[in-house]
Amino acid sequence: MKILVFGTKSYDRESFEKELADYPDLKVDFTETNLTPLTATLAQGYEAVCAFVNADVSAMTLEVLRGLGVGLVLMRCAGFDAVNVDFAKQVGMRVTRVPAYSPEAIAEHAMALALAANRRICKGYNRVRENNFSLTGLVGETLHGKTAGIVGTGRIGAALCRICKGFGMTVLGSDLYPNQELVATGVVDRYVDYDELYANADFISLHAFLNDESHHMINDESIAKMKDGVIFVNTGRGGLVDTEALIRGILSGKIGAAGLDVYEEENPNVYEDRAGEVFDSVTARLCSFPNVVMTSHQAFFTREALGQIARVTLDNAEAYANGKDFVNRSVVC
Repeated sequence: MKILVFGTKSYDRESFEKELADYPDLKVDFTETNLTPLTATLAQGYEAVCAFVNADVSAMTLEVLRGLGVGLVLMRCAGFDAVNVDFAKQVGMRVTRVPAYSPEAIAEHAMALALAANRRICKGYNRVRENNFSLTGLVGETLHGKTAGIVGTGRIGAALCRICKGFGMTVLGSDLYPNQELVATGVVDRYVDYDELYANADFISLHAFLNDESHHMINDESIAKMKDGVIFVNTGRGGLVDTEALIRGILSGKIGAAGLDVYEEENPNVYEDRAGEVFDSVTARLCSFPNVVMTSHQAFFTREALGQIARVTLDNAEAYANGKDFVNRSVVC
C-alpha cells in the first residue's frame, strides 16, 4: 500500500523512517507540500494520505482525493477539526487519528508555560544576557497551596492534574464526562461546573475538544468570572479562546499571566519560518506583553511522542491494507 505524507518536516521523516522497518507492506513517500484542495492531486497513484493539524482536509480536498482513488486519510494528530468528517462518510472514505501520543509531554509543556509566564522567566533570561540583574517587574506567584482548574480531564488533562498535585495544589476538574476514578485516587479533589472553576482557580488550563459548543468558551463573560491575576494556559485549540477578549483580560489585570501554545490565527504560521515577513498580527501584540509566553504548537514535541505518532499512524495504515480493525479509539469515520 502506498501512502503520501503531506506537510513533511525533517523530524516527521526521521520518526516515520525509524519505524518503517516493521511495516514491510507499506510504501511511504514524503512531500513538504501541505494538503489543500490545490495540492491534493499530488496523491495520484496513492491509496492513502497522511496529514497534520494544519492541513485543509475540506470537502473539496476529499472530493479530489476520492477521485484519485484515495480511500484513507491518516491524521497524525489527535484533533480532526481540519477534516470534513461528514463529507468523508458520505463518499465512503476512512479517517483515523492518533488519539493519545504522550499526553505527559503536553501536560509538562502546559506547566512549563504556566511557570515561564508566571515567573517572567523569558524576561529575566533576556535581562541577564544584557548584564541586567534587576528583579523589578519579575515577581510571580507561588503555586504551592493554590488551586488549579483543569478544563477537560482526558489523558492530557489528567496528566496535568497529577503534575499539579505534585506541586501541592488543590485540583478542580471540569468535564462533560467526569472521570470519578481521578477523584477516587485523589488526582482531582472534585469536579465543578465552569463557573465554579473560574471563580476559584488560581491557575486554569484548557484541554477541551474544539467544537461548536466550545468555540470561544473563554470570552469576556467567562474571563470576568475568573479570579484577579489568574494564570491562564491553552495547549488545546486556539478556537477555544476569543483572542481579543484574552487581550482585554490581560490589559485589565484579570489575567495575571498567560501561556499559549495554540492561538486563533496560528494556521498560516504553524511550523513555518516567517521571520523575514512583515504582517499585522494579533500574535505579535500578545508577544509584546511581559506576562505572556507563546510557543508554536510544540507541546507534543518530544522524541517519544513523535515515535508514538508514527507507530499508531502506520498501524492504522497496515490495518486498512489488511482489512483488520484500526488501533483502538483512533477511528474518526
